[in-house]
Amino acid sequence: MSTEKEMSTKYDPAAVEEGRYQWWIDQGLFKPSGDKKAHPYSIVIPPPNVTGKLHLGHAWDTTLQDILIRQKRMQGYDVLWIPGMDHAGIATQAKVEARLRKQGISRYDLGREKFVQQVWDWKDEYADIIHKQWAKMGISVDYDRERFTLDKGLNKAVRKVFVDLYKKGLIYRGTYIINWDPQARTALSDIEVIHKDDKGAFYHVKYPFTDGTTFNGKNYIEIATTRPETMFGDEAVAVNPNDERYKKLVGKKVMVPLVNREIEIIADDYVTPDFGTGMVKITPAHDPNDFKVGKRHNLPELNTMNEDASMNENAGKYKGMDRFEARKAIVADLKDQGYMLKVVPIVHSVGHSERTGVQVEARLSTQWFVKMKPLAEMALKNQKTTDRVNFIPERFEHTFTQWMENIHDWVISRQLWWGHRIPAWYNKQTGEVYVGMEAPKDAENWEQDKDVLDTWFSSALWPFSTMGWPDTDSPDFKRYFPTNTLVTGYDIIFFWVSRMIFQSLEFTGRAPFKNVLLHGLIRDEQGRKMSKSLGNGIDPMDVIKKYGVDALRWFLINGSTPGQDIRFSYTKMDAAWNFINKIWNASRYVIMNLGEMPAPALPAQDKWDLADHWILSRLNATVKQVTEMSEKFEFGEVGRALYNFIWNDFCDWYIEMTKEKLNNGTDEEKTNTKNILGYVLDQTLKLLHPIMPFVTEKLWLSMPHTGKSIMVAPYPTVNADLDDEDATEQMDSLIEMIKAVRSIRNEANAPMSKPVDILVKTKNDHLKGMLENNRDYIDRFCHPAELQIGADVVAPKLAMSSILAGAEVFIPMAELVDLDEEKAKMQKEITKLEKEVNRSSKKLGNKKFVENAPEKVVEAEKQKAVEWQQKLAAAKDRLASLENA
Repeated sequence: MSTEKEMSTKYDPAAVEEGRYQWWIDQGLFKPSGDKKAHPYSIVIPPPNVTGKLHLGHAWDTTLQDILIRQKRMQGYDVLWIPGMDHAGIATQAKVEARLRKQGISRYDLGREKFVQQVWDWKDEYADIIHKQWAKMGISVDYDRERFTLDKGLNKAVRKVFVDLYKKGLIYRGTYIINWDPQARTALSDIEVIHKDDKGAFYHVKYPFTDGTTFNGKNYIEIATTRPETMFGDEAVAVNPNDERYKKLVGKKVMVPLVNREIEIIADDYVTPDFGTGMVKITPAHDPNDFKVGKRHNLPELNTMNEDASMNENAGKYKGMDRFEARKAIVADLKDQGYMLKVVPIVHSVGHSERTGVQVEARLSTQWFVKMKPLAEMALKNQKTTDRVNFIPERFEHTFTQWMENIHDWVISRQLWWGHRIPAWYNKQTGEVYVGMEAPKDAENWEQDKDVLDTWFSSALWPFSTMGWPDTDSPDFKRYFPTNTLVTGYDIIFFWVSRMIFQSLEFTGRAPFKNVLLHGLIRDEQGRKMSKSLGNGIDPMDVIKKYGVDALRWFLINGSTPGQDIRFSYTKMDAAWNFINKIWNASRYVIMNLGEMPAPALPAQDKWDLADHWILSRLNATVKQVTEMSEKFEFGEVGRALYNFIWNDFCDWYIEMTKEKLNNGTDEEKTNTKNILGYVLDQTLKLLHPIMPFVTEKLWLSMPHTGKSIMVAPYPTVNADLDDEDATEQMDSLIEMIKAVRSIRNEANAPMSKPVDILVKTKNDHLKGMLENNRDYIDRFCHPAELQIGADVVAPKLAMSSILAGAEVFIPMAELVDLDEEKAKMQKEITKLEKEVNRSSKKLGNKKFVENAPEKVVEAEKQKAVEWQQKLAAAKDRLASLENA
């Protein structure tokens, strides 16, 4: 694949991509260079979950990373990009359990060992799919260093972190109210709970006094609850101590309906007097706030539900019923027995499991926790040092800070079978707890904790555990850690980004990455989030099959702004394919003209004409802009700069201009033109390569050169010798004039095949000289019958005209011109020019602008003001001549 001369007349992505990815791997091009003199640059891939196939969000994420890696590789960095996947504990286990349910099997039927093997089989199946998708996306990761969050190396790192935090007192075991997923039967952290609006009700229930007390003429108090099924766990009724209405009731006893259990009325600041009735039932085992109240008042903690959210023996006759069925039965009984006062329908926010979608229960449970405050404080303090993490966009640092400042202890144990087993053992005789890297020596007397660790506990170690840590002498760890840039979605700042930062600081003393680039979500054309329920999901592999991966990658970065969502559109995909086809055709033109000549090299500058000076200056400006915008992660701006240069400057103008020289020039002119064409194409393909790796490799290998692959060819650098502002200004004027003539021809329906007289009136000798020197281009693009250029040009009264900067263009077309239409057109032009003159005048009259704007900006505005004045004067003169016609 080192020489590829055959080129079809149309871009065929399937043919371009076929076999190329494997060839890159076979050539070892994805591995670090090993050059110890080069600066290291590293990225770890956000490991996709082995729950299913990759989606468009993954494609966007990996494309951004691949752009960075490919660009840095070409710039001479020693780059490492580590791939890997996440075992995704609860999510993967839920998928496998769902598959087994279809077969009429539960994990309990199989037992732990056989069930875990089923999950490993699932992992292998989907890892293979993900590998194939990565290949399709063209991502240049080092597969020899691929990791999995449940592999042996990661397990060693996980155990060390757990043991060390435990020894420092930062991991502890305790009984607390936690979020409970009754389908997966496991604890959840706060951020694994999604709140949704559900229909519900406030059930207003009588709680009768047990000692004959009356209140407001009634022998009961009124309690409003949304969850009557938890009332069997009530241990008190609370009122605010400063609520004058209820002070006399504190200490009184009331009865829990249906179970006839006596509880006391207590006073606690937790109660808000003006919310509801100002009286709250306290259920310590089923509500986190009630749990805290219970601790303050030494209340019992009575759990009324089983792990699957069915009612337990504490629920009396409702034992064994599902929680929602029990609610219906309890409400019916409360009505029948005269306890129900009223039912008020409401819509309220209810927590649901992020993974299984079921309504979460607040459950009293013994779990393992990480004490977060000292770790969070360390992370916040580090943001004030030079080792800080740069958030892109900056606004997301506030999100990070806010979460760290208000953080709760992290529940890390999960009641699952798939995951890292907690390295804690309990003595069968004494109940003593042992925490260590390995099992106790007399293992037969100890039983390991059955729980596993939260998935995020292991993925929080990803940037350094993948590089060999806890072996701090690991070559990769010493060479490539900390990593340079993390690319991920803004939706997992809490889940993952924050946790990587505090774990890395705690165990390596360094932030895990210098930059974190946060992108948004990919939405459909209507701006909706893609989901199975809406049926609007797009499979990236389907898009690649139709358009090619380079077109998809181009779409994903074009118009992309850090932190913002993007909308997928097949219209935009069509445009992306058309752009690559344009590149293909332009490259084919250049490559066919290069033939068997040596690798292109720039001729001496005295051999360049205006178009050569201009295109090389524009190329240099594009190199500068693309490089600067890439450093700022503004890939949308990168795309814009490349598109404008390639489509407008190179294809529409320079290539067309070279046809004149290649057809009619001397041998020296032809050779010089070919070299410049080849040089510009070579540099352009290199700029494009990080974004469009497949098509650029194919085209570059079709050119004469000595390199093995564009992937390891040197990236373009800014060359001050190519800058030429004068050539740019002259070319701008020439293009403006050509466009004006074409516009007039189009308006008059005068085809380009028909020669017409062209008169250019200008008092600017510099402009006159430029136009005279470029008559060949004017002949080619304007097809004049006669061309007059000068200050003494007399404008025909019946002609079509256009006002340029420093010149006027006239085309005598008496038989085609409608005098009234031409007057109206000129009046419209005058109105437009007057607006520009007024705008520029106001801007230059603004003291703040003149004093504070960069000098170059102010000078440019002054130049514009002069040009607008000149154009306006010329337009008024032209209208006057038409009026006298």
